[in-house]
Amino acid sequence: MTNGFSITATAEPEVSTSGTKTLTLLFVLMALAGISAGLYGFYAGHHNVYNNTREMPWGILISSYAFFAITSTGLCVLAAISHIFGGNKMAPLANRMVWLSLITIIGGFTLIGLELESPWRMAIYNITSPNPTSNIWWMGTLYGMAVAMMIVEFFLILTRQYKLAIALGVIGALAEIAANTNLGAVFSTLSGRPFWYGSQLPIFFLGNAFMAGAAAAIMFTHYAYVIRGRKMDSNTFEGVQCAGKVLALMLVLITVASSWRIISYFVGGAEGGRMAAEALLRGPLATNFWIFEITVGLALPLLLLVVTRMQSAAAMSAASLMTLVGLFARTYNTVVAGQIVPTVTGTTNYPAALSYSPSIAEIMLVMAGVGVVGAAFLLGERFFGRAYALGDH
Repeated sequence: MTNGFSITATAEPEVSTSGTKTLTLLFVLMALAGISAGLYGFYAGHHNVYNNTREMPWGILISSYAFFAITSTGLCVLAAISHIFGGNKMAPLANRMVWLSLITIIGGFTLIGLELESPWRMAIYNITSPNPTSNIWWMGTLYGMAVAMMIVEFFLILTRQYKLAIALGVIGALAEIAANTNLGAVFSTLSGRPFWYGSQLPIFFLGNAFMAGAAAAIMFTHYAYVIRGRKMDSNTFEGVQCAGKVLALMLVLITVASSWRIISYFVGGAEGGRMAAEALLRGPLATNFWIFEITVGLALPLLLLVVTRMQSAAAMSAASLMTLVGLFARTYNTVVAGQIVPTVTGTTNYPAALSYSPSIAEIMLVMAGVGVVGAAFLLGERFFGRAYALGDH
């Protein structure tokens, strides 16, 4: 017992079934395999195991980091809103969202730490040689601050010190919002990349965060009851329905924003932006764009939510999973499309469009991020399950 906290008071031993143990082991093995591939990259050289080039320095590892970071922001902000305005319908989901926000950003840090060739330099020089004019410096600093706030906040939730937990949760949420918009600004301030350049991406990333946060809250809450073999109680179901309404609204808004973003490249602006948009519409990224980003990620989830009228937890969970798959495709498309048009012109035999496909090591690292989140989710249900039920505080 430490400061009123006991693991036996928050644990749910009944969650530790043979099925959940096996699933947890599989996620741990995924994480270990991917991390091993990343560590091998330090030995063999990142240029030998990753398919990034000087012309296309950012690939699926950057987009996957963005995916996890965006999801973490949405979960953190929705949890803070639910905690601040106690008694609202999403309150029963709030404590679990804090843990999910923490583990998703750790999953993202796992990827970015192994993607960077010298991640220790980032940790050292971020403190010893800060650069306040750098969006990347602000992003790392703010996400680091948010993680620290969330760790303490979650501990305070476990020890039932709710007032202080809420205060730190609000600070963490503000840090996540600032970090998320800085993540968008990392792309949007690069004038040499017309597909990214402009004021849209920071707000676009924030909109995606609310959408992903609602989707993750629904999906993981549903999974939590599935592994328990228990029917969702009415209060939690109402919270899931409330998150479903947020999800439906954001699906509509992201659809509108995505449409106008593409249209804008064909009614003016730089030629490179239009060429990148064409790569999405009818070029090398078209399949990924139309099938995964638009159909699976936007159209089908919204249709499923409308048709079922959010009366089925399983249907809302399926819509949420499709939304997250679509967001993963959207971040990948955004990162790759922004670099696919060469910045070098007038050179003989230079390709009109660059090509990129993830290497096996990169795919294994993405699996590591999924493994970290999956294993941490199941372990959280095992050891903190009772704390999640304290949604009426």
